[in-house]
Amino acid sequence: MVQRGKKYRKVVEHLASDKAFVLNEALEFLKKNSFARFDETAEMAFRLGVNPTKSDQAVRGSITLPHGTGKDIKVIVFASGDAAEAATAAGANEVGFMELVEKVKGGWVDFDIAIATAEAMTEVRKLGKVLGPRGLMPNPRNGTVTEDTATAVKQFKAGRVEFKMDKAGNVNVPFGKLSFEVDQLIENGKAVIEAVMAAKPQTVKGIYVKKCSVSSTMGPGLPLESRELNLS
Repeated sequence: MVQRGKKYRKVVEHLASDKAFVLNEALEFLKKNSFARFDETAEMAFRLGVNPTKSDQAVRGSITLPHGTGKDIKVIVFASGDAAEAATAAGANEVGFMELVEKVKGGWVDFDIAIATAEAMTEVRKLGKVLGPRGLMPNPRNGTVTEDTATAVKQFKAGRVEFKMDKAGNVNVPFGKLSFEVDQLIENGKAVIEAVMAAKPQTVKGIYVKKCSVSSTMGPGLPLESRELNLS
């Protein structure tokens, strides 16, 4: 931890306290100053001007990143019959109905996305204590409760990312790996910005996005210029 701290402080020394970046500058800085021994995740953070205590100002959504996340997404599907066969053909990591429900009920959660048909949800809902706290419960609002299991599997495998506002009014969205080309990260980043902006609740008045920054797993958060990103 001490070693990480020294390297982090060395990177921060190159930053002016009032410096704001355009997206490509921020990404180039993070790539150039990466000191981690692994491929860091690039993340975009939004500080929203919403009231997180009001349900009609909740912000959530999803976006399929043009260049994926750089992560091997593990997708399971609760389904039977044709829907199960389609999910298997589309590349789901595991497909099943009651046997899969029992497996998850036993504590198995080695997956990133859970998809279910409406019929399967009658049993999947009973897994709330296991899936709910981990944000894995299928939900029709984010496309994880569907009869078109094949399309859903392909989208999430390709890099579809869900985002949801936390209790403090923040949204954090991963959008690739630092090993990506800068142009790829820029396209992914712009897709994230557009998705978050499109998710603005109609009841929100005034400034919707107060701050937006880009960071990597081990790197500092770099504030983005609001005018450059049309966030004002």
